[in-house]
Amino acid sequence: MSDYATYTAILLAAGSGSRFDPTGRRDKLLQPLADDCSVAVTSAANLLAIMPRVLAVVRPGTDELRAELRAIGCETTVCAQVRQGMGTSLAHAISQAKEAAGWIVALADMPYVKPATIKALLDALEGGAGIAAPWCDGQRGNPVAFSRIHLGHLLALSGDQGARALLRSYPVQPVEVNDAGVLRDIDRPQDLPG
Repeated sequence: MSDYATYTAILLAAGSGSRFDPTGRRDKLLQPLADDCSVAVTSAANLLAIMPRVLAVVRPGTDELRAELRAIGCETTVCAQVRQGMGTSLAHAISQAKEAAGWIVALADMPYVKPATIKALLDALEGGAGIAAPWCDGQRGNPVAFSRIHLGHLLALSGDQGARALLRSYPVQPVEVNDAGVLRDIDRPQDLPG
């Protein structure tokens, strides 16, 4: 059984959250959930339950977010070119974790992903998958796992498409999960628990 120490989780936490608050005053990643932990901390904690290394990529000026993530054991890295898009942020984070055998790329606004799903994705990488993604109720969700064979492709990402082009260009091993959290994000205020 693997301890997954050779893998790194990349937590994408650099978006502006403009759909949540167009004014930019309320950071959706700092909003409390039912347990009073923030959206980003809960997302990170679910990764840390399985993986020893979680690297969160954040935008400049998010000192509170960085402090919260560091307090629970995440590493953080600031992407100065965050305005170029998610692909640029992801390539920046991968460049800080190039030595990994593979990466789980997770979104900080998806706090309901179960740790068991993270484990299943890592097991798919351990079993030889180049890319693995969770499927629930016939839909592909997040996070997505990438093996080291895609290091060059991940480092070359730019713009706002993230890794979508890789998912279209290379085989993706589906990992069936009973986890609706892979389809559920916090995009608008009404997505927060009442």
